[in-house]
Amino acid sequence: MKTLEMIGPDNWREFLAAPVAVLMLGKSTCDACTQWSGELSEYLAGENLEFSDVRFGKLLLDQRGLIDFKKENPWIAEITALPFTIIFRSGEKVKEFAGGGIDRLTNRLERVLA
Repeated sequence: MKTLEMIGPDNWREFLAAPVAVLMLGKSTCDACTQWSGELSEYLAGENLEFSDVRFGKLLLDQRGLIDFKKENPWIAEITALPFTIIFRSGEKVKEFAGGGIDRLTNRLERVLA
């Protein structure tokens, strides 16, 4: 069983350095973000072993202490809709999409892992 890791100022570098990581960006005041993280958490809690080597995390952009994260990832300033999901491979962005959706996520992960 996998869980949705809470990502913050102390662990984001290590998280993004994983071989494959899915990062959901949101804000604490965003209802759609809460819904997507709930859907993702429910999916991860299931019996699905398809993406057992992938790390899944959630980072709230309105938490304190993210200056380094935002400086090192200037593309964040261009995000116009939340939630926003990014797939990283060894620290490099390889896929991204606004909004949620398990099917959208799994389709992209399958392509990244192919």
